[in-house]
Amino acid sequence: MYNKRDLVIIVDDDITNLTLARGILEEKYDVFTVPSGEKLLLILNKVTPALILLDIEMPGMNGFEVISVLKSDPIASQIPVVFLTASINPEIEIKCLDMGAVDFITKPFSSELLLKRSNVHILVEKQRKELQKNNLSLENEVDSKTRTILELQNTVLKTVAELVESRDNVTGGHIERTQHYLKLLISYLIDYEVYKDELLSWDIDLVIMSSQLHDVGKISIKDSILMKPGQLTDEEFEEMKKHTLYGVDIIQRIERNTKENDFLLNAEILAASHHEKWNGKGYPNGYKGTEIPLQGRLMALVDVYDALTNDRPYKKKFSHEKSVEIIRSESGEHFDPAIVKVFLLHEKDFEKVLINE
Repeated sequence: MYNKRDLVIIVDDDITNLTLARGILEEKYDVFTVPSGEKLLLILNKVTPALILLDIEMPGMNGFEVISVLKSDPIASQIPVVFLTASINPEIEIKCLDMGAVDFITKPFSSELLLKRSNVHILVEKQRKELQKNNLSLENEVDSKTRTILELQNTVLKTVAELVESRDNVTGGHIERTQHYLKLLISYLIDYEVYKDELLSWDIDLVIMSSQLHDVGKISIKDSILMKPGQLTDEEFEEMKKHTLYGVDIIQRIERNTKENDFLLNAEILAASHHEKWNGKGYPNGYKGTEIPLQGRLMALVDVYDALTNDRPYKKKFSHEKSVEIIRSESGEHFDPAIVKVFLLHEKDFEKVLINE
């Protein structure tokens, strides 16, 4: 089988040097000899060599000018360049390396040195490309596995969330709508630089995905309470409030039985804190103001907006306008006022989600 040989281009205005270098290298490599930098640049439009041996002192473009052009080109910049120089001036040698050459060889050059240096730099470049290729392959494999894990996580979350919703068909679609609202709200908060640094430190997609489990604790609430038409008694409401604690317990049990549990950390925070109130009168912990995790403060608003604008066993739905007014009136009481302010600037976008669902 024919094995393609590596190509070396030698650039020198001295025909003797070109002939000598060709004779040394052509037994192992395909060799092009080029008398000027200008002609080299033309040739590189058609071929990509494994190595360029480049003289410094040439009429027209000198070697330094040529390498400057090479290094400005995305493809040519990857070709290793070895300078050929008659100078033994250390400053010239340093300049060669500073401009991107991988090496320099002094003239007149030794046959053995020219061949060995060429061999080394061609091998190094091949190894670099192979390593780059392997790294890219590894990155693709990691990306693929990461996507698979995320898909699995999302499927688990969605399945559990749908199981909770299936017990109360009146609130069907609540999970999906609140995800939409949460995504909108986070986006606008970032735009207005409200809690921007904290939000950008999150994996936002993961937070939104995890929000599906904010009501998972309702799976432990009796049907007679969860699906009761009309208002709950005080005793029943106290039991309903426990769904936050039940949710945390369920999520923690899942965490203990899986290594891939990072995606559940936000779910635990959301389950525990989405019924806390800015004024400290919420549950289960009575946290106040920024004691409440930001995830919970966000979820509180979108959760209530969805509850207000949809039928519940204990009430008929309110209009979007009425719901917005209720949220406005609860700014600084139930809700974080900074979040309410941003919500009010874009409340029509939330109405569009409501209408289109």
